[in-house]
Amino acid sequence: MASIYQKNNSKVYYYSVSLNSNHYQGSCKTQDRKTAQQIANAIETDLARKKYQLPAANGYDLNFERLFKEYLSVLSNSRNTVELKTFISKHFLPVFKDRNISSITTADIKNYQLTRKLEIIDLPKNASKRENEISFRSINMEIGTLSNFFNYCIEKGYTNNNPALKIKKLNELSRLKTLSDEDISKLINGATNKLSKDLISFLIYTGCRKGEALNLKWDDVDLNNNVIAIKAAKTKYDRHIPIHSQLKELLTGIEKIESSKENIAKTPPPPRSAEAKIQNCEYVFNYSGKKISDFKRSFHTACRNAGLKDMRIHDLRHVFASKMVMNGTSLYITGELLGHRTTQMTKRYSHLVPETLRKAVEDVFKKK
Repeated sequence: MASIYQKNNSKVYYYSVSLNSNHYQGSCKTQDRKTAQQIANAIETDLARKKYQLPAANGYDLNFERLFKEYLSVLSNSRNTVELKTFISKHFLPVFKDRNISSITTADIKNYQLTRKLEIIDLPKNASKRENEISFRSINMEIGTLSNFFNYCIEKGYTNNNPALKIKKLNELSRLKTLSDEDISKLINGATNKLSKDLISFLIYTGCRKGEALNLKWDDVDLNNNVIAIKAAKTKYDRHIPIHSQLKELLTGIEKIESSKENIAKTPPPPRSAEAKIQNCEYVFNYSGKKISDFKRSFHTACRNAGLKDMRIHDLRHVFASKMVMNGTSLYITGELLGHRTTQMTKRYSHLVPETLRKAVEDVFKKK
C-alpha cells in the first residue's frame, strides 16, 4: 500500500511503499498532497510491474494522442466538459500527438506556451495592443488541461511526472462586466423567445452559473420560503439564494405554465394534436418538456438586438456581482451568494466600492 508523509518541519512529501516484504521510501519532490499521493501510487505500480515482469502501462503504448482520448472517455459523464476539453486541445494535440508522454518535458510545455503566446499577439485584433493589454486566458486553459491530463496519467501509473505542473500562468484580463439598468432591460427585451428572456433574467437576478441554471430542478425551488437551493457542482457544496419579488414573479409564471402542461398531459388529447407533444419536465428551464443544454445562440441574438458587444453568458454573473457590491453589499455576502470558494475570487469586485469602504471607515470612527 502506497502512503505519503512529511518529515519534521519539511513541507515536501515522501512516499512509503511496501511490496512483498520489501519497503521503499523516497521524496515525492512536491508540497502538493494530491500530487504526492499520485506519485506514490505510480511508484507502487512501477515496482509491481518490475516485480512481475509486466510490460509498461499494462501493455499499452504511451502515445499522447491515444492516452488523451482515454482521458476524455473518463470525462464522458459530462458532455459539456468533454466538448470543452476537446476544443481546448485543438492547438496542443497536433504538437504532442505523436510523442511518448514520458518524453515530454517542462521545457517542451514552456516552448509550446511561448509559441501560442506569439500566435495570439500576432492576431489582427491584437496588432496595436501592448502585451499587458492582451488576454492569454485560452493559453492558460490549454496548460491547465495538459496539467490535468498528466495528473490522470500519474494516477493511472503511466508516468511519474507532470511537466505542466509548475508552468506559470500568463496575464488574463479581467472580464468584470457590468450593465446599467437600461442595458439590462434592453438585453432582456432583445431576446426573441420567452425561454431566453427567462434564462437571462434568472442569471441576472441570481448570479448563478449557466450550468447551475440549466440543471435547476423544481424540487430545488421553494416558492413558499422564497429560496433556491443550488446543489453541489463546481464548488462541491450546496448554497442557497433568496428569491426576491421580481424573481418570484418570473418563477411563478414558469410554474403556472408547467402546471398547465401537466394538466394537458393528463387529459387525452385529440389525434394529431400539437398539445399531445407537450410534456411536464422536472427542470425549471426546458423546451417542450426536454432539458436544454445551452442557449448561446439565442443569447447572442439578444445581445445583438440590444446593441451590446463582446458579451458572454458568464458575464451576467459579473453583472449580478457588480450590482450587489455597488449597492453596498459586503464582499463576503456577495461571495457567499456567488458560491465562491475563496475570498480572493470576490476581491476582484473591491474596486467598485471605494465609497462604501470610505463610509465604513467613517462609521467606525465617527464622533459620538
